[in-house]
Amino acid sequence: MVRVIEDMFGIAVNPMTQKTDRVRRFTLVTERGMSVSILTMGAIIQSLKVPDFNGKLEDVCLGYDDVAGYYRNQQYFFGATIGRMANRTAHGRFKLCGKEVSVSRNLRDRHHQNGGFVGFDSVIWDVVGVHKDGVTLQHISPDGHEGYPGELTTNINFSLNETGCFGMRIEARTKATTAVNISNHSFFNLAGHGAGRDSLYQHMLMIKAQKIVDVDQELLPTGKLMRVRTTPYDFSSLVSLGKRLNQVSTCPLGGFDNHFCVDIPPNRVQLVARVVHPCSGRFMEVHTNQPGLQFSTANHLPSEDSSDIPISGKDGSNYVRQGAFTLQTQKYPDAMNHCDFPSVVLNPGQLYDHQVVYRFGSCPKRV
Repeated sequence: MVRVIEDMFGIAVNPMTQKTDRVRRFTLVTERGMSVSILTMGAIIQSLKVPDFNGKLEDVCLGYDDVAGYYRNQQYFFGATIGRMANRTAHGRFKLCGKEVSVSRNLRDRHHQNGGFVGFDSVIWDVVGVHKDGVTLQHISPDGHEGYPGELTTNINFSLNETGCFGMRIEARTKATTAVNISNHSFFNLAGHGAGRDSLYQHMLMIKAQKIVDVDQELLPTGKLMRVRTTPYDFSSLVSLGKRLNQVSTCPLGGFDNHFCVDIPPNRVQLVARVVHPCSGRFMEVHTNQPGLQFSTANHLPSEDSSDIPISGKDGSNYVRQGAFTLQTQKYPDAMNHCDFPSVVLNPGQLYDHQVVYRFGSCPKRV
């Protein structure tokens, strides 16, 4: 039976009210000891502990031990819920109902990224339900916030079960036509959150996608989709991530930060990705009803090769470049400016329904 344990993580200023508020932490724990901790600040996944093939628990999600850590490193979005619009919106503008909408330009004063200056990652979410297997958080985004039209009410139900399935169901409704593309920005390393770059190269990865979104030098979509077959971006079968990283090491990014167009029928939750760390036996599957998956290898974190100062994370761990990965379920980036991309428009009376299940487990160690 799953237990739900609440404690106080700290105190933070809610940017929506400018008042101090408690940051509550809800930890969901299975009988085997797997656990997930969720914060009301940013609806952040703060910890995710998973057993290896010997039953040894390891926290596989990057994060911090206190509120101050999240404030200091807010630009990395570790574990945070991203909204209203995840990813990038070119030049901070798009057309909606025949009118041009201008949203905040928080990326180099040119583009909109991850919801703006005060996105879903920054606010204190309300607790609207504590259940036998999880918790439901809510945030009401006012009409006009960061430039988005329409008051948007978003509920996220976080749940965990004894089979190792950690689920998020994100639902949103609006009072006026708007754009919505919510995601979660967790960074993972199945060897452990502080295990670093060498361990990331040990991972194996599969993504069920035949195409990726083509981007320009600013990582903005060109509107084209690029086939991945016979390229380093082909993860259609389980392959060595280290091998693929070596293949793209001379590219401008020197790693991966790509949006994969996953092969799923509309509105059905299906397997889209699988990651395995053979040394520990841990694996992670991603099941979703979303058409896109943003896969990145933390290329923007401090580089060991350049003697950069690493980020200090949980338990004094050092977080470095290519020491973790993300698999963010969402719709395509900058979709409002590309009519051929899956729509991110939400009208009054419609329900935004984003489902994702991360299934964790362990397989026997190879002899």
